[in-house]
Amino acid sequence: MKPKPNIVLFLTDDQGPWALGCAGNEEIHTPNLDRLAAGGTRFANFFCASPVCSPARASIFTGRIPSQHGVHDWIRRGSMDSSRTPGYGGGDDCGIEYLAGLPSYTEHLAAAGYTCGISGKWHLGDSMQPQKGFSYWNVFPYGGGDYYGAWMIRDGGLQKEADDRYLTDVITDGALRFLDEHAAGTGSDAPFYLSVHYTAPHSPWEAGQHPEDLVGLYAECRFESCPEVPGGHPWQINSAPRGTGEKRRELLRGYFAAVSGVDRSVGLILEKLAAIGEIENTLVIFTGDNGMNMGHHGIWGKGNGTFPQNMYDTSVKVPMIVSRPGYVPEGRVDASLRSHYDLYPTLLDYLGLDNPQADALPGSSFASLLREGDPTPGSPTAEEAPVVVFDEYGPVRMIRSREWKYVHRYPYGPNELYEVAADPDETKNLIEDSEEHPQARRLRAELEQWFLRYSDPERDGSKEPVTGKGQLDLCGIPGDGRRAFDQDWWYISGDGECLPDKHFVAGRITE
Repeated sequence: MKPKPNIVLFLTDDQGPWALGCAGNEEIHTPNLDRLAAGGTRFANFFCASPVCSPARASIFTGRIPSQHGVHDWIRRGSMDSSRTPGYGGGDDCGIEYLAGLPSYTEHLAAAGYTCGISGKWHLGDSMQPQKGFSYWNVFPYGGGDYYGAWMIRDGGLQKEADDRYLTDVITDGALRFLDEHAAGTGSDAPFYLSVHYTAPHSPWEAGQHPEDLVGLYAECRFESCPEVPGGHPWQINSAPRGTGEKRRELLRGYFAAVSGVDRSVGLILEKLAAIGEIENTLVIFTGDNGMNMGHHGIWGKGNGTFPQNMYDTSVKVPMIVSRPGYVPEGRVDASLRSHYDLYPTLLDYLGLDNPQADALPGSSFASLLREGDPTPGSPTAEEAPVVVFDEYGPVRMIRSREWKYVHRYPYGPNELYEVAADPDETKNLIEDSEEHPQARRLRAELEQWFLRYSDPERDGSKEPVTGKGQLDLCGIPGDGRRAFDQDWWYISGDGECLPDKHFVAGRITE
């Protein structure tokens, strides 16, 4: 037995927490993930730190909120350095290491003797360069793209996959190769950490993007788990894939097939862990970077599926399953409110490693919930745990308790207040009745105090023109002429017309 357990972290892209059989969705096929949940603990109220991929992923690795690490939108520039990749067609991009100087939990693990590997999506800048303690680097260069004929970075170079290889399978093969190499290597007695980051179920979902056997699982599906809202959402952006009738069914078949492809791959990796004798000594974590609306609230997309960006639970809640046979309580559903910024302190606590950044980080450990039996003395139970989580996406911030949710949009609104205990689908914005609702005042004050405590003034998202169109450069570098965000805002009218030269302010179009 190794002195410390291994860790395998599965991370999906744009998977709503509703897209799991074990979460009550009877239409989707996820037998391996359902078994993982049955053999471990599923967290029913787990939240991302930001409802878009790059900020959420940066928060997972660093334990910091976006207003601390400075990644406020999906990374649009800085993934690849075209000068170092001749013939790749990467345009005039350059490599930007967005997390430079910010400690990650993987660096702590590497320093403690862990062999750290990653296979799949990185999307945190300078993809050609191994970072954050990873010695095995098998990554997808960008944030998303077609599922066939993808480029991958491995063995220090950029390689294009053959057209008949499905990207989810390519990522899985990279993970299996890491496990085989570690088991056969001279350092096989050392514990390992493996990140398996799928691009699935991110778009595209059209016919031909996913294997026919997976799409065929949903040939007769009615997709009742994805609501149809007449007219859609008035803030829906017009660039998101969406449709009605047969187009809707085609896209949903692709989305569901992508989830089932991940499920199949998770099963293969769990089988490999068993085959190399590591399943009982491996903490397995399955989660997603952010939530996803596939018609929910009339939206196709996540936080930036609308403008202004939204903070609906379907955008900010994520799946979270943790399992380790004989150690993590089996068949339990934990209802406490947790966030991705809790993962950093939890993993260090679980492994008995020091957390020198603890005072500067907003998260709290829930490691006691990952041990069989009662929580250790002094550790919070689900009932005693913090009952408030926070989220941000540029100038949009959220505070969420078990009973209430308040969304504040700097500088002008519109703001939202929902009594989620009585209105879980967030259908009635109580701010429409009174901007000075007592719960809104209370929650706004708590939200402002929390962000005042943890935000870095140089990287504070409430002061940045984040529109959901992507991040171009580092945030918080004054006086050097860099532009971190595309400042051309846009408004999507109710009939889907894009008005790119206008601003959306307090619910009105302004010049």
